Amino acid sequence: MKKHLPKSARKSRPSDHDRLIRAVASSTAIETGESIQAIEQRLKTGRSRFRHLKLA
Repeated sequence: MKKHLPKSARKSRPSDHDRLIRAVASSTAIETGESIQAIEQRLKTGRSRFRHLKLA
């Protein structure tokens, strides 16, 4: 039987968005040799070299 813990006692899980950023960053880091943290920061700041391009 599971015990219901108060919200403050539960471990918070990263959001789906954060998990997606981590997955993309780690995959890119493996391919490029760059650190995961650097890639994560770049993804979170939203700076993009191709911001002017629109997706179809």
